[in-house]
Amino acid sequence: MSPETRDAVFGAAALRRLTEVARVEPALLVTDFTSQHTLLERELAEAEMLLTGWGCPPLDRAALRRLPRLKAVVHAAGSVKGHVTEECWRRGIAVTTAAAANALPVAEYTLAAILFANKRVLAGAHAYRAARGRVNLIERFPDVGNYRRTVGLVGASRIGRRVIELLAPFDVRVLLHDPYVGAGEAAALGVELVDDLDALALRSDIVSLHAPQLPSTRHLFDAKRLALMPDGATLINTARGSLVDTAALTAELRTGRLHAVLDHTEPEVLPADSPLFDLPNVLLTPHLAGSIGGELHRLADSAIDELARYARGLPFLHAVDPQTLSRSA
Repeated sequence: MSPETRDAVFGAAALRRLTEVARVEPALLVTDFTSQHTLLERELAEAEMLLTGWGCPPLDRAALRRLPRLKAVVHAAGSVKGHVTEECWRRGIAVTTAAAANALPVAEYTLAAILFANKRVLAGAHAYRAARGRVNLIERFPDVGNYRRTVGLVGASRIGRRVIELLAPFDVRVLLHDPYVGAGEAAALGVELVDDLDALALRSDIVSLHAPQLPSTRHLFDAKRLALMPDGATLINTARGSLVDTAALTAELRTGRLHAVLDHTEPEVLPADSPLFDLPNVLLTPHLAGSIGGELHRLADSAIDELARYARGLPFLHAVDPQTLSRSA
């Protein structure tokens, strides 16, 4: 992992616990598998497991030749697509990830965004600021609130499923579109399965995106589908910016017809002159939804928990399935 990742994710308490469950030298940080450093060469040759994080270089064939004893990769972050290669699966290397831990703050952010969007908190704050005093709420916001609103979720990912759990206490109807979820599973989740994504867009007061970035999900919400969303509806994107046609969304938002909460955009960093920075119906945040600050320590705890399970001869709780990796984040 990168030095920045180690310092941000692994606090002093986590490093102490790490040394209790594994023979490890926390000061030895691998950022380049091609390094010829003698100490690194010896440690790689003996390594049974790799603890990885953001900034891990690819585990390609050349890297794995230097890791003849490697049996498992424990990733203290979400997606493993950046460093786990086909060669890892061919070698039979087990892989586990802290994606489930990282899903929790994203789901919490999404819940807050849904409740605030239906309550028109952002619009109310703007109106109050402009009035510098009393605002006639009934006149200005006659239809706001969360009671009996419809929330459409796109993707039953770890985050999407956690959002479903968090929405359970509220008086909202939850729709779900996910091509890999059947009627029985949807019923067990307590949601209404909607096979047609256009129908979900038409029926939802809130659409929240939780699908992975894949060729098939690029511009999932394009101009045509955005036009199907009801007047006053809100699009929430905590997934990937590529799921939405930014130009088409910007055009809709400039009319004031829709609202948006965007934690991811395409491009990832918008140009300085993007209208999305200034539109009053847009809440734009810089990737705040995922683990940040103290939440990063949850990733370390999750990874060390997996190491401890391995040391006791137990299977990983959050093993990555190579058969489903191609359609996940």
